[in-house]
Amino acid sequence: MSAHALLAKYAAPVPRYTSYPTAPHFHSGVNCGKYAQWLCELKVGSKISLYLHIPYCDRLCWFCACHTKHTLRYEPIATYLQALYLEIDRVGSLVGARASVSAVHFGGGSPTMLTPEDMQAVMQRLRRAFHFAGNVEISVEMDPNDLDDQRYDGLASMGLTRASLGIQDFEPKVQASINRIQTFEQTRAAIEAVRARGVQSVNCDLLYGLPYQTLDTLEKTVNQVLSLNPDRLALFGYAHVPWMKKHQTMIPESALPDAVQRFEQMRLAGDMLMAAGYRPIGIDHFAKPEDSMAKADAEGRLKRNFQGYTVDTADALIGLGASSISQLPQGYVQNIAATGEYQRSVEESGLAAQRGIELSAEDRVRARAIESIMCDFRLSFADLRRLHPGKAEAVIEEAIDFASTNEDNLCRIEEDCLVVTEQGRPLARVIAAVFDTYLANGKARHSIAV
Repeated sequence: MSAHALLAKYAAPVPRYTSYPTAPHFHSGVNCGKYAQWLCELKVGSKISLYLHIPYCDRLCWFCACHTKHTLRYEPIATYLQALYLEIDRVGSLVGARASVSAVHFGGGSPTMLTPEDMQAVMQRLRRAFHFAGNVEISVEMDPNDLDDQRYDGLASMGLTRASLGIQDFEPKVQASINRIQTFEQTRAAIEAVRARGVQSVNCDLLYGLPYQTLDTLEKTVNQVLSLNPDRLALFGYAHVPWMKKHQTMIPESALPDAVQRFEQMRLAGDMLMAAGYRPIGIDHFAKPEDSMAKADAEGRLKRNFQGYTVDTADALIGLGASSISQLPQGYVQNIAATGEYQRSVEESGLAAQRGIELSAEDRVRARAIESIMCDFRLSFADLRRLHPGKAEAVIEEAIDFASTNEDNLCRIEEDCLVVTEQGRPLARVIAAVFDTYLANGKARHSIAV
């Protein structure tokens, strides 16, 4: 079957599988009390990574599906930070000295809206509340429109090690249609500024499937990005979900490429990145061969969490701030998304957990199967039995059944493994969904698979 025919057959909405079970299945049974208990149960010697959500932007990009709000005043951010400090202190007191921080990631929204003084204040608060390991990776999502020399210096004083820049597309017509004006020159200046201050790793995000995007405009954008010499790139398909994010209704749907055009854009950009020497990572990442993510992928150590593909080996990911999600050994916890309600909850109890899910034994084995498909394009039955003795057989049977009955050569059984074929790799999310027992019973709507 041709690639286009496969798309027509399989490009249905499915989750991105940055967790399993996925967030639509979280429930209110996991609250602040349960979250506090789970934090106290972290084992001595655990490694943790921290994610801090800054839910403010000084412009609202219409393509964005993140939890954020528009503001041109700094007062709401300053008020929010006071609540964030309370949560940092409370979570740090519950974790205690049992765990050490190995990574910190600032996301948003636009973390680079923070003043240099507040950037330093947040890091000082984190270091007082938590025990930091020797070499901590500190990464920040950056908007070049926010940045000046003082903020670059502030980022450097925080100990920034990885800069992440959302580019999306450099074509002016495309940028105007998504309300994301960011020139190539601005982006180049931002990368040069962080590198001049000692930052060794730069990640760039690109989008395909945007309004008015064509193969020609995308090719030009990719060539411009390659001239910036980033260490990693993420190539995401635009997720058009206006039923979730009302501002996406500002995007002209008639200008969006169809499923076949999206696939051709994905293939063009991916081929260009690989021709330039980048190693493909999972379904949507690329990295230089010497990058830690490329090495982890080559050695079978790649992981996937709410931040996407990662080399993070921490035992727990702790989310701080409105809407942030924590991934603990016991399960997932999500904070209140509305900033006002988040602030009131933290002021009352120091925590803002609103919902989550406790993992069952079956959830764990299926999560492992899905992560293996998404990261490695293969599922080792021996590994599954070793990690989940007595629980793996049902999933293995489902894998064998899918491989033997699928007529489109998406995957096959090889040496006690389910192996995704080259033809099936663009549809890895579809294959992962085979193991998702929640999907059929959920009411959530998802973006298309390619």
